[in-house]
Amino acid sequence: MELTIKLKDKCVAAKRQHHVPHDQLSSAQNAPMLEIFPKQTEQRKPVGKPLILTCRPNVPDQALVTDLQWKDNMNNTILPKPTGRNQPPMYTETLPGDSLALMITSLSSEMTGKYYCTASYANTDLLLKSVSIKTYVAITWTNAPENQYPILGDDYVVKCEVKADPNPTIDWLRNGDPIRTDAKHVVQTHGLLIKQVAETDDGIYTCRAAVIDTGELLERTIRVEVYSRPVITQLPSTLEAIEGKPFAANCTAVGKPVPQISWIKDSVQLNVASADRFAVDALTGLMTINSVAQEDYDTYTCIAKNAAGVVDQKTKLNVLVRPSVYELYNVTGVSGKEIAITCRAKGRPAPAITFRRWGTEEQYTPGQQMSDERITLEQHMYEERGESSGTLRITKATRMDDGLYQCIAINKGDTAYKTGHIAVEFPPDFSHMKELPPVFSWEQRVANLSCLAMGIPNATIEWRWNGRNIKDLYDTNLKIEGTGPRSDLIVHPVTRQYYSAYKCIATNIHGTAEQDMQLKEARVPDFVSAATPRQLTATTITFDIRGPPTELGLPILAFSVQYKEELNPDWSTALNRSWSPDSPYIVEGLRPQTMYSFRFAARNQVGLGNWGVNQQQSTPRRSAPEEPKPLHSPVQNDKEEPVVVSPYSDHFELRWGVPADNGEPIDRYQIRYCPGVKMAGTWHELENQCNTIEVVETTSYQMTDLSGNTYYRIELKAHNAIGYSSPASIIMKTTRGIDVIQVADRQVLSSAAIVGIAVGGVLLLLFIVDLLCCITVHMGVMAAMCRKAKRSPSEIDDEAKLGSGQLVKEPPPSPLPLPPPVKLGGSPLQSPLDEKEPLRTPTGSIKQNSTIEFDGRFVHSRSGEIIGKNSAV
Repeated sequence: MELTIKLKDKCVAAKRQHHVPHDQLSSAQNAPMLEIFPKQTEQRKPVGKPLILTCRPNVPDQALVTDLQWKDNMNNTILPKPTGRNQPPMYTETLPGDSLALMITSLSSEMTGKYYCTASYANTDLLLKSVSIKTYVAITWTNAPENQYPILGDDYVVKCEVKADPNPTIDWLRNGDPIRTDAKHVVQTHGLLIKQVAETDDGIYTCRAAVIDTGELLERTIRVEVYSRPVITQLPSTLEAIEGKPFAANCTAVGKPVPQISWIKDSVQLNVASADRFAVDALTGLMTINSVAQEDYDTYTCIAKNAAGVVDQKTKLNVLVRPSVYELYNVTGVSGKEIAITCRAKGRPAPAITFRRWGTEEQYTPGQQMSDERITLEQHMYEERGESSGTLRITKATRMDDGLYQCIAINKGDTAYKTGHIAVEFPPDFSHMKELPPVFSWEQRVANLSCLAMGIPNATIEWRWNGRNIKDLYDTNLKIEGTGPRSDLIVHPVTRQYYSAYKCIATNIHGTAEQDMQLKEARVPDFVSAATPRQLTATTITFDIRGPPTELGLPILAFSVQYKEELNPDWSTALNRSWSPDSPYIVEGLRPQTMYSFRFAARNQVGLGNWGVNQQQSTPRRSAPEEPKPLHSPVQNDKEEPVVVSPYSDHFELRWGVPADNGEPIDRYQIRYCPGVKMAGTWHELENQCNTIEVVETTSYQMTDLSGNTYYRIELKAHNAIGYSSPASIIMKTTRGIDVIQVADRQVLSSAAIVGIAVGGVLLLLFIVDLLCCITVHMGVMAAMCRKAKRSPSEIDDEAKLGSGQLVKEPPPSPLPLPPPVKLGGSPLQSPLDEKEPLRTPTGSIKQNSTIEFDGRFVHSRSGEIIGKNSAV
């Protein structure tokens, strides 16, 4: 109160001194006083900010200033900062220069008011200076996150809560453009309301706060990113896994941000990501099981979670047990009666059971079979036990039903197989022997009658002859080997009575069967029926031979011919040739314009038949060669003549066979080829473009520089000393455009060269193989030569006596189930006068017997004696 009265007195005195004369003003300015810095009498500061006010005496003599202090808005003296204690919100501090500072660490609204700085000067004057502090609340963002995430489809308030005193005004901008309240947006006190948030609401928003009284303006940038709740898009309601196998299931979910996915096993509320054998990819939702077990059967929940929400969906995992066949027994039945084979299997779900014959893919269907009404498949399933059975039932079973049957058990997990056997017993049967030929013998050769009975169980066999059991006859010329299911009757036909019928009787528990076996006496073939010349040249004659009637089991092995010049009456000097029945019957080496006599005979296992079909035939005079035959097959035909198509557009290799020379050797071939066209059925050649070429010692020619897609007429003639043959003509067409096969620009090898290279390669390969065999296993031609080189002279002499050049051949295996009959030997030598054998040529004669053999490609001529075995090759 005293300070207030003093202040009023000072104010009155100041007013009285206000109108002092000018001469007194300078002395007033030198009067002692206090100054407060900053000098503004009103300090406006925001709450929370620090403040320093400095009071400095402005006096003539600083030493006379005492009691300098600050008083707060409650007229309380503000004390200096205590030593060693916490800093108070307001204190004073002496500064250099005899100034006193008022220190406010943080302004608050309660600190608003007038503050005084006082001092005493010369103990007589009281100095005083005041300053007003006004506080306000600055713009402060109390709830305005810089990143906000609304959820798609919801209403959302973009938060922007501001604290200020005086209260601020708020407005909004998006991407720099102002936002006004409309149907989509509502500007609220504490934020911006966005209705039905869409993905297009993503963007940068600006919250702007302004205080008009203070002029304060502040902006807050807020990034808005629209989130969407997770949605599970793929998860079947039921899953199926196979026991013991790996399994994977996918739970696919979408959302923003990408949801994290987990799998929960419901029965134990276990997150399977931490379970054994399980693995979960939280980003893709893939759950894998490395080996499925029965206990994995359960209901599982897929949970998709992100910042926008959580969603879950359930699925059931069924564990499939792979099927296994646990019962399938072999069964045996009787022909004509019913047979059933049963298969039992287990699995989950219960497997379906069917059958199929071993070696086939076709399975039997449930019920009666359309292809065979005798067969029925019965199926039974027991789902609760996970078991099933199938029965294949065959009524009136036959031998054809005997065999292996495969049981097939199928469910969703897998397929199981097991094989069983159905054995069908039946009485003895000789149906496989019905078409067998009789057994032949001659000249008391031992014969083998083989009897094989088919039957289950195996049959026992007995032999009968003329109604009597052969065992009871005690005949030394009849010998039985084996009693079943195979038995051989060895017959030594010392007299003609043994050439007869023998009965083989087979018996088992289901019945008896009989088979008659015939032993016949074999004879040489009858006369050849006919031998007609088919083609004549100056040096060859080709015959068509029709053989004599034959018996089943005694075929013709060869045909033989004897021929001589008609002027020669002695058949002993005749030439001989033999052919196998399927070869061309060609007599070569004849002389032109010569009459020959021919006679023919047939040979079988017994020997050579009688000579017959005697005839004379004259060879024509020497003449030009026969027409050569081109070796090309037409691949395109028109109505008049065949067309050969070349695989190339600019060249063609012409090939032909060597024709008969008609008594004079062929010395060259002439080839003429001309391009042309065929109009109205007539061939028109372009004469100025024809080419004529002659070639020697070859049977092929490479035609070059041809035009593509062009027809050529090619004529081929053979020439000898007599002249040219008639022309062989073909039409050839080249392909269009570029060659189908590109030929390198090099010299083309002839066919003979190619064949020579191939033969050389084969011989080299055989030599290497023989050398390896000689080194490793001491076998082969080289090994035999080495052994022969090491033999003693006595061994070589012995071999010479025996005849080392003979070739021993094993008989070929019989295609029948019976063993081959006893090998028949050759007949005894006949007298030279007996015409059943070709006459022998006297030793030293130039003319020698020869044989002709045909291997399917070439005719081979051999000199020497006619041997039926060789001539039948």
